[in-house]
Amino acid sequence: MDEADGPKANEAGGGAGKDRDTAVSERRFRFLVAGYAVSSYGTFLNMVALNLFVYETTGRALAMGLFMAVRLASGFVAGLVVGGLLARFSAKSIMLWANVGQGSVMLVLILAPESLVTGALMAVSVVIGACGTLFMVALRSSIPEMVGEDRRAWANSLSITGRSLAMVAGFASAGVVVSLVGYTAAFLLDMATFVVCAVTVALLPIAGGKGAMSAAGASGTEKAGKSEKAEKSEKSGPRWRPVAFLALAAAPGLGLMVALRGVDAFGSSSHNAALPIYSTSLDASNPAVFVSAFWCVWALGNIGAQQVIQRYAQRTGRSVGALGFGYGTVVMSAAFIAAFAGFPLAVTAVIALIAGAADGLTEVAYTSHLQTLPATLRGHAFGLSATFENLGFGVGMILVAAALDRFTPLAVVGWSHGAAIVVAVVFLLRVAGLRRAERTGRVGLRKEEAVEGRPDRGDRDGAEVSRG
Repeated sequence: MDEADGPKANEAGGGAGKDRDTAVSERRFRFLVAGYAVSSYGTFLNMVALNLFVYETTGRALAMGLFMAVRLASGFVAGLVVGGLLARFSAKSIMLWANVGQGSVMLVLILAPESLVTGALMAVSVVIGACGTLFMVALRSSIPEMVGEDRRAWANSLSITGRSLAMVAGFASAGVVVSLVGYTAAFLLDMATFVVCAVTVALLPIAGGKGAMSAAGASGTEKAGKSEKAEKSEKSGPRWRPVAFLALAAAPGLGLMVALRGVDAFGSSSHNAALPIYSTSLDASNPAVFVSAFWCVWALGNIGAQQVIQRYAQRTGRSVGALGFGYGTVVMSAAFIAAFAGFPLAVTAVIALIAGAADGLTEVAYTSHLQTLPATLRGHAFGLSATFENLGFGVGMILVAAALDRFTPLAVVGWSHGAAIVVAVVFLLRVAGLRRAERTGRVGLRKEEAVEGRPDRGDRDGAEVSRG
């Protein structure tokens, strides 16, 4: 960070001014998270309502699978292009139009005549899938510019808390809303949530994307030159693919981390598909009870973990790091496997709580780690990550659906999440090796400093290539 850009810590008013700026940015981010939580509620509401509507309209379970496949494929493509979009447009404009697009397509579905409902449903799946990914990547990649590098763990935790609360509310209320007021009212409510988020984004000054690169360029002559070159490179042609993979090569172990995220999404597809089947085996007359209770307890664990992470970040000024992501993935995957082992309901509730807490830990650790990349690469890394996640979940849903016809839920979830555990162990060994090499390098550097007097600028935690 350039100290010449503002009052120094020992200057009069410097600390107070910084505290004021931090308080303002945090207050604005809380408003943004509130809008994001409202739209997330709409997203989870329509996941249930739209699937029910598709099945009722077509009468075929295959149509539900096709609807989900199109939605995931749209998110896959959006993940590939969002890095280039963030290099050309501000994060605020992408987030705004992503919500406008989702709200508009819901209106199209509401107004569509009966003969065009099927086409409108396909349009909804495309737009919802693509715009959801665009919004998520724009938000996560821009958090360091919104709240500052030292507050990114707090911001990530807050946004994940809002999303988890919205997920519980969306899943819990979807059946009630549809049964009481019907599909049209449910879709109107869904559209209203996207309008609320769009208005929130429009009213707030949001940094990130092209705007973030311009701001960074104004902070110093050398940085300006680099930022201009990066922007010209982006504008010179469709180079988002090599830049996206360059983002993964920018830090040791980052490619393996993103790959683990994709395998984790593959594992997630197994428990999402297996839960209704397992719940039916427990109570065939009312299978929704176990599923709803499981996700509610999972969300409580997730939210509890976010509170702990926020306090840890406030007290220490540190994020949980790459090791937290690796260990959290192991614990989460093991917990989901244990959830299908037939334990008593009280034990299963504890397991669901642990799974939610570990899931929350991995989410914050992963997001915070990618945010340490330079702004010119961050959007591409998050976009490619979203692509891997959609690919893992989509392929998983296909393979898991086929496997569940022949094997028990425990077996299917066991090998799916078992694959995530294996890759997580490899990742942890890789991180440990990098840290040993880093410590060895720092010892050699300190010996050299004893003669030359140079400061230690070793990078921390692998991805933090831009910080000392």
